[in-house]
Amino acid sequence: MLRKLTPYLLVAPLMIFIAVFTYIPVIASVNLSFRHWDFLSPTMPFVGFENYRLLLNSRDFWNSLQVTAIFALISVPIRLALALAVASYLVRETLPSRLLRGALFLPSVTSTVSIAVVFSWVFATDYGMVNAALTSLGIGKVQWLQDPQLALWVLITVNTWKQLGYDIVIYIAGLQAVPQELYDAAAVDGGRRFHVFRRVTVPLVMPTTYFLLVISVIEAFQVFTIVNIMTHGGPAGATDMLVNLLYRVGFTLFDIGRGSALAVLLFIFLIALALIKSFVIGRRVHYEA
Repeated sequence: MLRKLTPYLLVAPLMIFIAVFTYIPVIASVNLSFRHWDFLSPTMPFVGFENYRLLLNSRDFWNSLQVTAIFALISVPIRLALALAVASYLVRETLPSRLLRGALFLPSVTSTVSIAVVFSWVFATDYGMVNAALTSLGIGKVQWLQDPQLALWVLITVNTWKQLGYDIVIYIAGLQAVPQELYDAAAVDGGRRFHVFRRVTVPLVMPTTYFLLVISVIEAFQVFTIVNIMTHGGPAGATDMLVNLLYRVGFTLFDIGRGSALAVLLFIFLIALALIKSFVIGRRVHYEA
């Protein structure tokens, strides 16, 4: 009997930890989304779908959804394309390649707060490094974080720089799993480098691409730190993404019910996106070389 229970006893601490810090908070958040609470009130009256109705009728919600969607649609393809191109070069097992892998991977494990603060200085209007370089070229200063047309592009650049190293490392692992015999056969057939990349490399790393696509979209819809530190959702709501709106509603306005409802809507939206990607792209992914 004890022998049969041993595996369950070994995983019990981890399962308890996950339940306490993941499943129970999720259930509590769903419950709060149907109530009105301001952190201080001893009562949490049930209001049904009122919080959801207020969100769906809110201009801020639709603006945040639009900004987040634009951010994801621009940043994710750029990240994946750059990562695959760089990984194809760094897949060689040489000392310079290994050093570059480590250098490129370093930002992905660096504190996001530190990165956001540093890039706030880099793109500062009066004393930023970028404007100093532009001024020396006679172009003049640009209000990178104050211009609604530019602020989102700055965030896309910063997020891409931070996450690119992780994508590269995953792509390198996928490229190393591609049989060398296929490249040799393509070379014998006279395939040019670009055609070999297009006809051999890209199809065979599709499982890796699909994996990175799923997690990159989820990450893009959950971006918060760089927004909160660099722009606070401004200027004029140009960078006010969904999680930043959630933070403002829940922890600045203390409308916990509406904030929880936004979290539930975000969860449902990400699940729907994952199912759509699985239906449209997942069936085209082949896991055998």
